[in-house]
Amino acid sequence: MSNERELWAAPVADGPVHGTVSVPGSKSASNRALILAAIADGPSRITGLLDARDTQLMAAGLRLLGIEVHVVEHDDIGNLTVDVTPHFMRGPASIDVGLAGTVMRFLPPVAALAHGEIMFDGDAHARKRPMATVIESLKDLGVTVRDRGNGRLPFMVEGTGEVTGGEVFVDASKSSQFISGLLLSAARFNAGVTIHHVGAPVPSMPHVEMTIAMLAEHGVQVRRDGDTIWHVDPREIVALDRAIEPDLSNAAPFQAAALVTGGSVTIRDWPASTAQPGDLVRGVWEAMGATVTRDDAGLTVSAGDTLRGIDLDLSDVGEVAPTVAAVAALADAPSRLRGIAHLRGHETDRLAALTAELNGLGGDVEETDDGLIIRPRPLHGGVFHTYDDHRMATAGAVLGLVVPGVEVEDIATTGKTIPDFANRWSQFLA
Repeated sequence: MSNERELWAAPVADGPVHGTVSVPGSKSASNRALILAAIADGPSRITGLLDARDTQLMAAGLRLLGIEVHVVEHDDIGNLTVDVTPHFMRGPASIDVGLAGTVMRFLPPVAALAHGEIMFDGDAHARKRPMATVIESLKDLGVTVRDRGNGRLPFMVEGTGEVTGGEVFVDASKSSQFISGLLLSAARFNAGVTIHHVGAPVPSMPHVEMTIAMLAEHGVQVRRDGDTIWHVDPREIVALDRAIEPDLSNAAPFQAAALVTGGSVTIRDWPASTAQPGDLVRGVWEAMGATVTRDDAGLTVSAGDTLRGIDLDLSDVGEVAPTVAAVAALADAPSRLRGIAHLRGHETDRLAALTAELNGLGGDVEETDDGLIIRPRPLHGGVFHTYDDHRMATAGAVLGLVVPGVEVEDIATTGKTIPDFANRWSQFLA
């Protein structure tokens, strides 16, 4: 945990916030695009690729396996244009996954296609994140994995250049990334893959839909039976040039600024249609009383006369739950956020963290089996701890807009998905 010298005084808004914001590329799409480009049948170019810690870790991991990821251009939003050239993959290599779920869960199946020993490890908090499903599913598909038997990092994949593939039974109730990670590489396995999910419903299913849609663009069809069985036949992954959309989840704190201050914020280049789960946050803001409109300028969120409490299932859009919780703590009535038990296995236990930090500022938050009950109370300043979690940091920034004296611990952790957030936030409010 960070020390007090790293506290960031969250800026207080001096009135309703109005502005137009460009957010950098989607982290989820960027890391999927890098994986698919790395194991495709030829070179490709990706534009609008997010330049943040999670994507930097993914690119670094691929380079260690022998893939060429060449940066062509930086833009002024926080994106890159990169050329990706697949090559023969080999170890030995030691890959740092940081605290990135997409890296720790998407790269091991790729590493199994390499020759040699590939070690995976990451930040201290990463060693607490559930990885047993990745480890055991790879073993079931014919891959040798050396681990400590605790279902956690670190572990080693002993790649032989091929994966047998076939049927695998997994419990993906803690993260949809377990399904996506297998699907992304499945077409390169000798027998393809048939994935059977066993357990409670898979959370964040729109992320699986994003994976399926991106695979289809590369010529890989995923056959499915509801939300429990997916099948991919073996085939080449067709190389293609791709443009990455703005990260709609990272737009949420800026939109939240409009709600809590009574203002209006436009996010540029919001897509007319998208597979990103972050698009669903529009309905959350409307339920809280906002007006949401889309035109050629982008998507605009305008605060209503009141900031209403909500009772919503956020299982499909859990990544914005910390931001929604911050807004709910400032509403005019209690809120219940449901369907987000899986957030206990994210960068930190987000439900416990949100409960502790909101209550630490004078709030009244109760943790439930699958979410939070938030009863608004007058809040006061204080330290808002982030637990090395970027979503906690941005939630603290939102609260600080209307609660003087909020100090966010380690605001730099936002660099995981939003480059230079602190300066972006200050400029946004200027």
